[in-house]
Amino acid sequence: MIIGVPIEIKNNENRVALTPGGALELIKRGHTVYVQDNAGFNSGFPNELYESVGAKILPTIEAVYDIAEMIMKVKEPIESEYKLIKEDQLLFTYFHFASYEPLTKAMIENRSVCLAYETVEKADRSLPLLIPMSEVAGRMATQQGAKYLEKPIKGKGVLLGGVPGVSPGRVLVLGGGVVGTQAAKMAAGLGAQVTIMDINLDRLRYLNDVMPANVVTRYSSEVNIRELIPIMDLIIGAVLIPGAKAPNLITRDMLKDMQKGTVLVDVAVDQGGCIETCKPTTHENPTFIIDDIVHYCVANMPGAVPYTSTVALTNATLPYAIELANKGWKKACNENRELELGLNVIKGDVVYKAVAEAFDLPYVDVKKHLN
Repeated sequence: MIIGVPIEIKNNENRVALTPGGALELIKRGHTVYVQDNAGFNSGFPNELYESVGAKILPTIEAVYDIAEMIMKVKEPIESEYKLIKEDQLLFTYFHFASYEPLTKAMIENRSVCLAYETVEKADRSLPLLIPMSEVAGRMATQQGAKYLEKPIKGKGVLLGGVPGVSPGRVLVLGGGVVGTQAAKMAAGLGAQVTIMDINLDRLRYLNDVMPANVVTRYSSEVNIRELIPIMDLIIGAVLIPGAKAPNLITRDMLKDMQKGTVLVDVAVDQGGCIETCKPTTHENPTFIIDDIVHYCVANMPGAVPYTSTVALTNATLPYAIELANKGWKKACNENRELELGLNVIKGDVVYKAVAEAFDLPYVDVKKHLN
Protein backbone atom coordinates (compact mmCIF):
# COMPACT_ATOMS: atom_id res chain seq x y z
CA MET A 1 0.00 0.00 0.00
CA ILE A 2 1.06 3.60 -0.55
CA ILE A 3 0.90 5.57 2.70
CA GLY A 4 1.05 9.36 2.78
CA VAL A 5 1.97 11.50 5.79
CA PRO A 6 1.15 15.18 5.22
CA ILE A 7 2.26 18.05 7.39
CA GLU A 8 -0.34 19.12 9.96
CA ILE A 9 -1.61 22.58 9.06
CA LYS A 10 -4.04 23.20 11.91
CA ASN A 11 -2.96 26.18 14.02
CA ASN A 12 0.09 25.29 16.14
CA GLU A 13 -0.28 21.56 15.50
CA ASN A 14 3.29 20.35 15.75
CA ARG A 15 2.71 16.60 15.85
CA VAL A 16 3.20 14.22 12.94
CA ALA A 17 1.26 10.99 12.39
CA LEU A 18 4.23 8.65 12.02
CA THR A 19 7.74 8.52 13.45
CA PRO A 20 10.67 7.34 11.29
CA GLY A 21 10.60 4.11 13.29
CA GLY A 22 6.95 3.63 12.42
CA ALA A 23 7.69 4.31 8.77
CA LEU A 24 10.40 1.66 8.84
CA GLU A 25 7.98 -0.98 10.14
CA LEU A 26 5.63 -0.31 7.23
CA ILE A 27 8.44 -0.24 4.67
CA LYS A 28 9.84 -3.55 5.97
CA ARG A 29 6.49 -5.10 5.12
CA GLY A 30 6.67 -3.99 1.51
CA HIS A 31 4.70 -0.75 1.72
CA THR A 32 5.74 2.66 0.40
CA VAL A 33 5.73 5.67 2.71
CA TYR A 34 5.67 9.24 1.41
CA VAL A 35 6.25 12.03 3.91
CA GLN A 36 5.70 15.70 3.14
CA ASP A 37 8.79 17.88 3.37
CA ASN A 38 9.47 18.77 7.04
CA ALA A 39 6.27 17.09 8.29
CA GLY A 40 8.18 15.69 11.27
CA PHE A 41 10.50 18.62 11.88
CA ASN A 42 8.57 20.22 14.77
CA SER A 43 8.32 16.84 16.49
CA GLY A 44 12.08 16.40 16.35
CA PHE A 45 12.17 14.16 13.26
CA PRO A 46 13.88 15.86 10.28
CA ASN A 47 13.59 14.61 6.70
CA GLU A 48 16.93 12.81 6.95
CA LEU A 49 15.60 10.39 9.55
CA TYR A 50 12.72 9.37 7.31
CA GLU A 51 14.98 9.03 4.28
CA SER A 52 17.40 6.89 6.28
CA VAL A 53 14.70 4.23 6.76
CA GLY A 54 13.54 4.32 3.14
CA ALA A 55 10.67 6.79 3.22
CA LYS A 56 10.35 9.24 0.34
CA ILE A 57 10.01 12.98 0.80
CA LEU A 58 7.49 14.92 -1.28
CA PRO A 59 7.59 18.73 -1.55
CA THR A 60 3.90 19.61 -1.17
CA ILE A 61 0.74 18.50 0.61
CA GLU A 62 -0.96 18.19 -2.77
CA ALA A 63 1.63 15.65 -3.90
CA VAL A 64 1.10 13.53 -0.77
CA TYR A 65 -2.69 13.43 -1.13
CA ASP A 66 -2.42 12.76 -4.83
CA ILE A 67 -0.27 9.64 -4.54
CA ALA A 68 -1.41 8.00 -1.30
CA GLU A 69 -3.95 5.23 -0.88
CA MET A 70 -3.98 5.73 2.90
CA ILE A 71 -3.43 9.12 4.52
CA MET A 72 -2.18 9.04 8.10
CA LYS A 73 -2.75 12.25 10.01
CA VAL A 74 -3.05 13.49 13.58
CA LYS A 75 -5.87 16.04 13.43
CA GLU A 76 -8.93 16.17 11.22
CA PRO A 77 -8.54 17.68 7.74
CA ILE A 78 -9.23 21.40 7.65
CA GLU A 79 -11.09 23.23 4.90
CA SER A 80 -8.11 23.73 2.61
CA GLU A 81 -7.54 19.95 2.60
CA TYR A 82 -11.10 18.94 1.72
CA LYS A 83 -10.55 19.34 -2.01
CA LEU A 84 -7.36 17.25 -1.91
CA ILE A 85 -9.08 14.11 -0.62
CA LYS A 86 -10.02 11.59 -3.29
CA GLU A 87 -12.91 9.18 -3.59
CA ASP A 88 -12.09 5.80 -1.99
CA GLN A 89 -9.01 7.25 -0.26
CA LEU A 90 -8.59 5.94 3.30
CA LEU A 91 -8.03 8.59 5.97
CA PHE A 92 -6.76 7.32 9.32
CA THR A 93 -6.76 10.16 11.86
CA TYR A 94 -8.66 11.88 14.67
CA PHE A 95 -11.90 13.27 13.24
CA HIS A 96 -14.26 14.12 16.15
CA PHE A 97 -17.04 14.42 13.58
CA ALA A 98 -19.86 15.00 16.07
CA SER A 99 -18.45 18.39 17.04
CA TYR A 100 -18.24 19.89 13.51
CA GLU A 101 -20.90 19.45 10.86
CA PRO A 102 -19.01 21.07 7.91
CA LEU A 103 -16.23 18.45 8.23
CA THR A 104 -18.76 15.63 8.33
CA LYS A 105 -20.56 16.88 5.22
CA ALA A 106 -17.28 17.45 3.36
CA MET A 107 -16.18 13.87 3.99
CA ILE A 108 -19.59 12.61 2.87
CA GLU A 109 -19.30 14.62 -0.35
CA ASN A 110 -15.78 13.50 -1.27
CA ARG A 111 -16.77 9.83 -0.77
CA SER A 112 -13.59 8.96 1.11
CA VAL A 113 -13.24 6.24 3.76
CA CYS A 114 -12.86 7.84 7.19
CA LEU A 115 -11.48 5.67 9.99
CA ALA A 116 -11.38 7.69 13.21
CA TYR A 117 -8.74 7.05 15.85
CA GLU A 118 -11.13 8.12 18.60
CA THR A 119 -13.76 5.42 17.93
CA VAL A 120 -11.48 2.40 17.49
CA GLU A 121 -12.66 0.40 20.48
CA LYS A 122 -11.58 -2.77 22.26
CA ALA A 123 -13.94 -5.40 23.65
CA ASP A 124 -13.55 -3.92 27.15
CA ARG A 125 -14.82 -0.55 25.79
CA SER A 126 -11.39 1.07 26.06
CA LEU A 127 -10.25 3.40 23.26
CA PRO A 128 -6.65 2.42 22.49
CA LEU A 129 -5.90 5.25 20.05
CA LEU A 130 -7.42 7.93 22.25
CA ILE A 131 -5.71 6.79 25.45
CA PRO A 132 -2.16 8.07 24.74
CA MET A 133 -3.34 11.56 23.78
CA SER A 134 -5.80 11.55 26.67
CA GLU A 135 -2.90 10.80 28.99
CA VAL A 136 -0.96 13.74 27.58
CA ALA A 137 -3.98 16.08 27.60
CA GLY A 138 -4.97 15.13 31.14
CA ARG A 139 -1.52 15.88 32.49
CA MET A 140 -1.31 19.09 30.48
CA ALA A 141 -4.73 20.24 31.74
CA THR A 142 -3.39 20.54 35.26
CA GLN A 143 -0.12 22.06 34.06
CA GLN A 144 -1.92 24.72 32.02
CA GLY A 145 -4.52 25.32 34.70
CA ALA A 146 -1.81 25.94 37.27
CA LYS A 147 -0.18 28.47 34.96
CA TYR A 148 -3.36 30.38 34.18
CA LEU A 149 -4.20 30.69 37.86
CA GLU A 150 -1.36 33.22 38.02
CA LYS A 151 -2.54 36.82 38.53
CA PRO A 152 -0.69 38.41 35.56
CA ILE A 153 -2.86 36.30 33.26
CA LYS A 154 -6.07 37.14 35.15
CA GLY A 155 -6.21 34.06 37.38
CA LYS A 156 -6.94 34.05 41.12
CA GLY A 157 -3.30 34.21 42.07
CA VAL A 158 -3.34 30.80 43.71
CA LEU A 159 -0.40 28.38 43.86
CA LEU A 160 -1.95 24.93 43.57
CA GLY A 161 0.46 23.33 46.02
CA GLY A 162 0.27 26.13 48.56
CA VAL A 163 3.17 26.64 50.98
CA PRO A 164 3.59 25.95 54.72
CA GLY A 165 0.98 28.00 56.51
CA VAL A 166 -1.13 28.56 53.38
CA SER A 167 -3.78 26.13 52.18
CA PRO A 168 -3.22 24.47 48.81
CA GLY A 169 -5.44 25.20 45.84
CA ARG A 170 -8.62 23.27 45.14
CA VAL A 171 -9.15 21.36 41.90
CA LEU A 172 -12.37 19.81 40.62
CA VAL A 173 -12.05 17.17 37.87
CA LEU A 174 -15.23 16.25 36.00
CA GLY A 175 -14.85 12.72 34.68
CA GLY A 176 -12.89 9.79 36.04
CA GLY A 177 -11.66 8.31 32.78
CA VAL A 178 -8.13 8.49 31.39
CA VAL A 179 -8.05 12.29 31.09
CA GLY A 180 -9.56 12.87 34.49
CA THR A 181 -7.35 10.31 36.20
CA GLN A 182 -4.19 11.84 34.75
CA ALA A 183 -5.33 15.37 35.57
CA ALA A 184 -6.10 14.38 39.16
CA LYS A 185 -2.79 12.56 39.49
CA MET A 186 -0.86 15.65 38.37
CA ALA A 187 -2.86 17.99 40.60
CA ALA A 188 -2.36 15.68 43.56
CA GLY A 189 1.36 15.54 42.81
CA LEU A 190 1.50 19.34 43.01
CA GLY A 191 -0.10 19.13 46.45
CA ALA A 192 -3.57 20.46 45.58
CA GLN A 193 -6.79 19.32 47.22
CA VAL A 194 -8.52 17.40 44.46
CA THR A 195 -12.09 16.23 43.97
CA ILE A 196 -12.81 13.89 41.05
CA MET A 197 -16.39 13.27 39.94
CA ASP A 198 -17.96 10.53 37.85
CA ILE A 199 -21.29 8.73 37.48
CA ASN A 200 -19.68 5.28 37.48
CA LEU A 201 -19.53 4.06 41.06
CA ASP A 202 -17.17 1.21 40.22
CA ARG A 203 -14.76 3.73 38.72
CA LEU A 204 -15.06 5.95 41.80
CA ARG A 205 -14.29 2.97 44.04
CA TYR A 206 -11.20 2.20 41.98
CA LEU A 207 -10.01 5.82 42.08
CA ASN A 208 -10.66 5.99 45.79
CA ASP A 209 -8.36 2.99 46.25
CA VAL A 210 -5.48 4.10 44.02
CA MET A 211 -5.35 7.88 44.48
CA PRO A 212 -3.37 9.57 47.26
CA ALA A 213 -5.07 10.97 50.35
CA ASN A 214 -5.41 14.49 48.90
CA VAL A 215 -7.83 13.18 46.23
CA VAL A 216 -11.46 12.55 47.17
CA THR A 217 -14.26 11.19 44.98
CA ARG A 218 -17.83 12.48 44.59
CA TYR A 219 -20.75 11.25 42.53
CA SER A 220 -21.33 13.55 39.57
CA SER A 221 -24.69 15.30 39.66
CA GLU A 222 -25.81 18.87 39.04
CA VAL A 223 -26.51 19.37 42.73
CA ASN A 224 -23.02 18.21 43.73
CA ILE A 225 -21.33 20.23 41.00
CA ARG A 226 -23.17 23.40 42.06
CA GLU A 227 -22.20 22.75 45.69
CA LEU A 228 -18.49 22.52 44.87
CA ILE A 229 -17.81 25.13 42.19
CA PRO A 230 -17.92 28.19 44.52
CA ILE A 231 -14.85 26.95 46.42
CA MET A 232 -12.79 25.67 43.48
CA ASP A 233 -9.74 27.36 41.97
CA LEU A 234 -9.36 25.12 38.92
CA ILE A 235 -12.11 23.09 37.20
CA ILE A 236 -11.10 20.54 34.55
CA GLY A 237 -13.69 19.12 32.15
CA ALA A 238 -12.69 15.57 31.22
CA VAL A 239 -15.92 13.97 30.03
CA LEU A 240 -16.03 11.72 26.96
CA ILE A 241 -18.88 9.92 25.22
CA PRO A 242 -17.14 8.01 22.39
CA GLY A 243 -17.90 9.53 19.01
CA ALA A 244 -20.65 11.78 20.38
CA LYS A 245 -20.90 15.36 21.61
CA ALA A 246 -19.96 15.83 25.26
CA PRO A 247 -22.74 16.89 27.68
CA ASN A 248 -22.64 20.37 29.26
CA LEU A 249 -21.92 19.81 32.95
CA ILE A 250 -20.88 23.42 33.62
CA THR A 251 -23.60 25.73 32.31
CA ARG A 252 -23.49 29.45 31.59
CA ASP A 253 -25.43 30.37 34.71
CA MET A 254 -22.93 28.53 36.95
CA LEU A 255 -20.20 31.09 36.22
CA LYS A 256 -21.84 33.57 38.60
CA ASP A 257 -21.28 31.13 41.47
CA MET A 258 -17.52 30.90 40.87
CA GLN A 259 -14.90 33.16 42.40
CA LYS A 260 -13.30 35.77 40.14
CA GLY A 261 -10.19 34.32 38.46
CA THR A 262 -11.31 30.70 38.65
CA VAL A 263 -9.81 28.76 35.73
CA LEU A 264 -11.81 26.37 33.54
CA VAL A 265 -9.94 23.88 31.34
CA ASP A 266 -12.17 21.94 28.93
CA VAL A 267 -10.29 18.94 27.55
CA ALA A 268 -13.51 17.76 25.87
CA VAL A 269 -13.65 20.85 23.63
CA ASP A 270 -12.85 18.86 20.46
CA GLN A 271 -16.00 16.82 21.15
CA GLY A 272 -18.11 19.94 21.66
CA GLY A 273 -17.01 20.63 25.22
CA CYS A 274 -18.56 19.82 28.61
CA ILE A 275 -18.44 23.49 29.68
CA GLU A 276 -21.18 25.45 27.93
CA THR A 277 -19.18 28.66 27.60
CA CYS A 278 -16.12 26.98 26.10
CA LYS A 279 -15.29 27.35 22.43
CA PRO A 280 -12.17 25.98 20.72
CA THR A 281 -9.04 28.10 21.12
CA THR A 282 -5.47 27.68 19.88
CA HIS A 283 -2.03 27.57 21.45
CA GLU A 284 -1.51 31.02 19.92
CA ASN A 285 -4.55 32.47 21.73
CA PRO A 286 -5.38 29.84 24.35
CA THR A 287 -7.69 31.69 26.76
CA PHE A 288 -10.63 34.03 26.96
CA ILE A 289 -12.55 35.49 29.89
CA ILE A 290 -16.29 35.47 30.53
CA ASP A 291 -17.67 37.00 33.74
CA ASP A 292 -14.12 37.15 35.17
CA ILE A 293 -13.71 33.38 34.72
CA VAL A 294 -10.65 32.27 32.71
CA HIS A 295 -11.43 29.69 30.00
CA TYR A 296 -8.65 27.52 28.50
CA CYS A 297 -10.10 25.50 25.61
CA VAL A 298 -7.25 24.50 23.29
CA ALA A 299 -8.54 21.72 21.04
CA ASN A 300 -5.15 20.13 20.37
CA MET A 301 -3.38 20.38 23.71
CA PRO A 302 -0.89 17.55 23.01
CA GLY A 303 0.37 19.54 20.01
CA ALA A 304 2.34 21.69 22.44
CA VAL A 305 4.52 18.73 23.40
CA PRO A 306 4.92 17.16 19.95
CA TYR A 307 7.87 14.85 20.57
CA THR A 308 6.21 13.06 23.48
CA SER A 309 2.84 13.06 21.74
CA THR A 310 4.08 11.82 18.36
CA VAL A 311 5.99 8.91 19.86
CA ALA A 312 3.06 7.97 22.11
CA LEU A 313 0.59 8.18 19.22
CA THR A 314 2.70 6.09 16.83
CA ASN A 315 3.16 3.44 19.52
CA ALA A 316 -0.63 3.07 19.58
CA THR A 317 -1.60 3.51 15.92
CA LEU A 318 1.17 1.52 14.24
CA PRO A 319 -0.23 -2.02 14.77
CA TYR A 320 -3.54 -0.91 13.27
CA ALA A 321 -1.83 0.93 10.40
CA ILE A 322 0.16 -2.21 9.57
CA GLU A 323 -3.02 -4.28 9.56
CA LEU A 324 -4.79 -1.78 7.27
CA ALA A 325 -1.81 -1.64 4.92
CA ASN A 326 -1.33 -5.41 4.81
CA LYS A 327 -4.97 -6.34 4.26
CA GLY A 328 -6.66 -3.23 2.89
CA TRP A 329 -9.28 -1.42 4.94
CA LYS A 330 -12.21 -3.65 4.03
CA LYS A 331 -10.59 -6.99 4.92
CA ALA A 332 -8.89 -5.51 8.00
CA CYS A 333 -12.18 -4.14 9.33
CA ASN A 334 -14.02 -7.38 8.54
CA GLU A 335 -11.48 -9.33 10.57
CA ASN A 336 -10.91 -6.84 13.39
CA ARG A 337 -13.94 -5.53 15.25
CA GLU A 338 -11.81 -2.82 16.86
CA LEU A 339 -11.02 -1.31 13.47
CA GLU A 340 -14.58 -1.77 12.26
CA LEU A 341 -15.78 0.48 15.08
CA GLY A 342 -13.37 3.14 13.85
CA LEU A 343 -15.25 3.51 10.57
CA ASN A 344 -17.35 6.69 10.66
CA VAL A 345 -17.98 7.68 7.03
CA ILE A 346 -17.65 5.39 4.01
CA LYS A 347 -18.14 6.57 0.42
CA GLY A 348 -20.86 9.06 1.26
CA ASP A 349 -22.55 7.06 4.04
CA VAL A 350 -22.42 7.84 7.76
CA VAL A 351 -21.84 4.47 9.41
CA TYR A 352 -21.32 5.60 13.02
CA LYS A 353 -24.63 6.13 14.77
CA ALA A 354 -23.57 8.91 17.15
CA VAL A 355 -22.32 11.02 14.23
CA ALA A 356 -25.55 10.53 12.28
CA GLU A 357 -27.60 11.47 15.35
CA ALA A 358 -25.50 14.58 16.04
CA PHE A 359 -26.60 16.17 12.74
CA ASP A 360 -29.83 14.28 12.00
CA LEU A 361 -28.20 12.52 9.04
CA PRO A 362 -29.17 9.13 7.61
CA TYR A 363 -27.38 6.25 9.34
CA VAL A 364 -26.19 3.30 7.25
CA ASP A 365 -25.11 0.00 8.79
CA VAL A 366 -21.38 -0.47 8.26
CA LYS A 367 -21.99 -4.03 7.10
CA LYS A 368 -23.32 -2.62 3.80
CA HIS A 369 -19.73 -1.72 2.91
CA LEU A 370 -17.99 -4.72 4.49
CA ASN A 371 -20.03 -7.60 3.04
